[in-house]
Amino acid sequence: MLRAGVEADLKVRPAKAAARALALPLAFTLGLASLTLLDSVQHNIALWRSLAGAVAVLLAWNAALLVWAARSGRVLAVDVVLRKQHYLQACAQGSVLLYWGWYWQEVYGWAYLIGAQLLFAYAFDMLLTWSRRDDYTFGFGPFPVIFSINLFLWFRPDWFYMQFLLVALGFAAKELIRWDKDGRRAHIFNPSSFPLAIFSIALLVTGRSDMTWGREIASTQFYPPHMYLVLFLIGLPGQYFFGVTSMTMSAVVTTYVFGLLYYAATGIYFFYDSYIPIAVFLGMHLLFTDPSTSPRTELGRLIFGALYGLSTVALYAALGHMGLPTFYDKLLQVPILNLSIRLIDRGVRSVPRPPSRQRNLAYMSVWAAVFAAMSAAQGVGDSHPGQWLPFWQRACAEGRAYACPYYERVVLDDCDRGSRWACGELQRPPGVASARPTLGDYPIVLRGSKGPIRDVSRAGLEALACRERWPGACDPPP
Repeated sequence: MLRAGVEADLKVRPAKAAARALALPLAFTLGLASLTLLDSVQHNIALWRSLAGAVAVLLAWNAALLVWAARSGRVLAVDVVLRKQHYLQACAQGSVLLYWGWYWQEVYGWAYLIGAQLLFAYAFDMLLTWSRRDDYTFGFGPFPVIFSINLFLWFRPDWFYMQFLLVALGFAAKELIRWDKDGRRAHIFNPSSFPLAIFSIALLVTGRSDMTWGREIASTQFYPPHMYLVLFLIGLPGQYFFGVTSMTMSAVVTTYVFGLLYYAATGIYFFYDSYIPIAVFLGMHLLFTDPSTSPRTELGRLIFGALYGLSTVALYAALGHMGLPTFYDKLLQVPILNLSIRLIDRGVRSVPRPPSRQRNLAYMSVWAAVFAAMSAAQGVGDSHPGQWLPFWQRACAEGRAYACPYYERVVLDDCDRGSRWACGELQRPPGVASARPTLGDYPIVLRGSKGPIRDVSRAGLEALACRERWPGACDPPP
């Protein structure tokens, strides 16, 4: 730990000492101010005002803190601590952003606004900490918070000031909402999941989910190939070092088993196009598994993960029943789960064991076997039949509950994308057999929940239609 504080020079006057320390948040604030000069910001007055407003607040706070520290003779100090938990998590989240962005370019276009949030987060966190005490711990801490937030919720540029408020709430909750844990004061809530939950509630209550890219984020994260496998691999380093495998595994298995039971009972899939939506699978790896805000006992962590999986199922059903956006299903419950960790640990009556890499490896081995089995059974992966129209066409014809409305919704989306077959299907009278899509329809109707089809050759499209079991698609040419 490197301690860099103005207390090393006791002869420096308080005003000069405070100015030296506060130059650090000032530098981040000026970095944020420089982004207002970008053309993309200059051409959007609402976005420019959001950034300029954040800069103005930080500058005023910095000046007020400088005056206060100088008058009171406070000595502000910085402790540089590079915690493995922070930079490993940031690397995992950053890898997801990079891979996802390769297949949905809006992520790369959003990158400078992620940078804006990082600059704001560092300045805000320093100023808030120094407003309460003299020592600030400088490290990679803001990175996993900002990356986590941006894996799940973006406010559109016209409403970008809300993104700053979301970030501010997360760091304020981490600093101000605390309890005694293991003999020391610690934050109660995950600093990214708490503001995500609060803002999700506000958006649901006000009916303003259109202010965000939440729906697009949840759907486009499935665009990259083998995304489930990528998330599985990205999660392994954190699972090895911090022992969070049990939470992820129990959440995934609980949700998958529920999906199997639901399919056995109804003949359709609970989440329609998957057993576990990719955004939920992401949350099970990189959102609720913060070791600082989860149970300490192994049995407690298994229960914690199972509760996350079951609560996701319950929230998806409740939101869908009320006609509300379902992409909040992975966000709303995490603060409540954070509050429950003491109760869970007490309830299991298990003694916390010290961290053990051997035990972590054992859990990871079991989890790898479970993931491999689920992949082989199409429980996770790119080939789940629920994402393809023929499954829902047959389920609708069989009178399966919820199948016809979902089928019609997907066909309507394909019609909006330009499929003549889909538009004709919407107008097909009851009792009249469905026509067969043409080769021109295939690039639209065959994509399922994935992104645009890359191989649009005749042979590639016909092979894909056969694999999806479109009627007559596997017949030999006449």
